[in-house]
Amino acid sequence: MTSTPVQVWIDGRLVTTDAAKLSHLTHTFHYGLGAFEGIRSYAQADGTSAVFRLREHIERLFASCHLVTISRKEIDLSVDQVMAACIDTLRANDLAEGYIRPVIYLGAGAMGIGALTNPVHTMVAAWEWGAYLGAESLEHGIDACVSSFRRAEHSSTLSKGKLTGQYINSILAKREAIRNGYAEAILLNSQGFVTEASGENLFMICDGELITPPLGMNILAGITRATVMELAREQNISVAERRFARDELYLADEVFLTGTAAEVSPVRSIDGRTIGSGTRGPITTSLQKRYFDVVKGNEGEHSHWRSSYTV
Repeated sequence: MTSTPVQVWIDGRLVTTDAAKLSHLTHTFHYGLGAFEGIRSYAQADGTSAVFRLREHIERLFASCHLVTISRKEIDLSVDQVMAACIDTLRANDLAEGYIRPVIYLGAGAMGIGALTNPVHTMVAAWEWGAYLGAESLEHGIDACVSSFRRAEHSSTLSKGKLTGQYINSILAKREAIRNGYAEAILLNSQGFVTEASGENLFMICDGELITPPLGMNILAGITRATVMELAREQNISVAERRFARDELYLADEVFLTGTAAEVSPVRSIDGRTIGSGTRGPITTSLQKRYFDVVKGNEGEHSHWRSSYTV
């Protein structure tokens, strides 16, 4: 985080951060039941600003709540209302570009695992956030490692939801990686196949083909992942969704990570093994440029992905 929000949106109104207080008995704070999103807005070529794929993010937020039995009646807001809250929060914090974090969570009330009557709250915060993996990561790439932690299996988690309590494993993997001198961690499943990084989807390029683990590998259905796959097909790049182990990663021509925070970030080494030339590869470079052209409105296509606003 490179700035502190001045105002946040909570349950239908903007309040100062000083007034935005949570009870120490907030249920989600104790037990982790809730859903969230990470969304970015970008300054546009025409001088306005736009949030990228805002509707898709908020629709996924509501879907995540449905997965954990937080109903729309309990949320008491529509997708359009939460979308408007995101724009209002950006404006209130004078952000032409920003990172937006809506969270739907259970408030104070009954304690214990089975609480069913606690109030449901919606919060939206926004702040400036530069390159998630470091200022030079987008151009020069990052060093990653395969984590000792494993991605949870379908039988024990709801991977299609972006859920607050579901990130413990990713946090542990990321902390382990940083302590060992790496910028990011890559998680395998129990069978030894690659799933995703701690907070990003993963792609590799082999002989000109773009390859990523399939959604059936218990990975998040990333919105940036889907965007990059569509942009790749528009450039006549072959795209394959299949499983692969770490040795294929080591031998790949290029590897990159995708996510709202990480955007399109090259990986230059994994476990001390140089990937390709050790620099941002040509296909990664092309897709990264195309991605930023789209999110920043440098081209006329895909305007339906951009929700415009002014500050």
